[in-house]
Amino acid sequence: MGFHSIFHATVFMFSLVKRVGDLTYGNALLMLALTTLFWGGNTVAGRLAVGEVSPMVVVFLRWVIVAGILVPLQWRHIRAEWPLMRPYSFRMVLMAVFGFIGFNTLFYIAATETTAVNLGIIQGSVPILVLIGSMIAFGSRIRALQVIGILLTLAGVTLIAAQGSLDVLLALAVNPGDGVMLIACVLYSGYTLALRDRPQVSPLAFFAVLSGIAAITSLPGLAYDIAAGTVQWPSLQGWLVVLYIALFPSCLAQIFFMRGVELIGPARAGVFINLVPIFAAILAVSILGEPFKWYHGTALALVIGGIWLSERKAG
Repeated sequence: MGFHSIFHATVFMFSLVKRVGDLTYGNALLMLALTTLFWGGNTVAGRLAVGEVSPMVVVFLRWVIVAGILVPLQWRHIRAEWPLMRPYSFRMVLMAVFGFIGFNTLFYIAATETTAVNLGIIQGSVPILVLIGSMIAFGSRIRALQVIGILLTLAGVTLIAAQGSLDVLLALAVNPGDGVMLIACVLYSGYTLALRDRPQVSPLAFFAVLSGIAAITSLPGLAYDIAAGTVQWPSLQGWLVVLYIALFPSCLAQIFFMRGVELIGPARAGVFINLVPIFAAILAVSILGEPFKWYHGTALALVIGGIWLSERKAG
């Protein structure tokens, strides 16, 4: 998969956004579906970045571009609402470091060791990890169906990590990329839990500040990459990948998701995250030509089924 594939995929995404335009911004279901499509596409972009740009360069450029777009656009709101955000400064730094820099760094490192299908399915474990974290951190009560959902999802993730082989599981010879991706999901789950007590300010202004913090806090990792001699600045295909990641999964998806939550509420909007591993698998097979084996289908069914059970209302 080379330059032409990522170029055509990027052009397609741009034309898709342009066509839906104003109609999309008033349609919560379409916006949330596009959000999860962009997030699913991030797994493909992560694989396409391999050999074209190093992970820390992707992370640095991603957040510099997002901050360069959002901070100027939201500057008036940021200045007006900064007094409300200032007491949360340390928390916001931690959220950016773990949720944006830590997650993305590990995500792109994992992409060098495992497939986009695996990345997407393991990423589907985030809602369950958030549920577990909510129980531990906030003492949230957990129902029997949620316990079953957690077990099913964990079984799916384990099946992927073991590559469908009992021998691999018993030998604990898990693909390193899958293990790194799971750690990344734990970090992002922590970021998600921290959103519960975020300052009550404009979501876009808050996200713009976080993106600025992320751009700054990505510098040490980039400096280490340069000092170690492992830095790889983007090729032409690498730049297309970076631009896709910055504009679609990082910027537009976040805006669309916040708008979707505004229109239909967080509970209903959160269910759409279940589509991420489905889109990731479809895109990985169709664009990258990755194999879709029996254990991928079984794991996908376990993860989606587990999330569905965990979100069912008590009867």
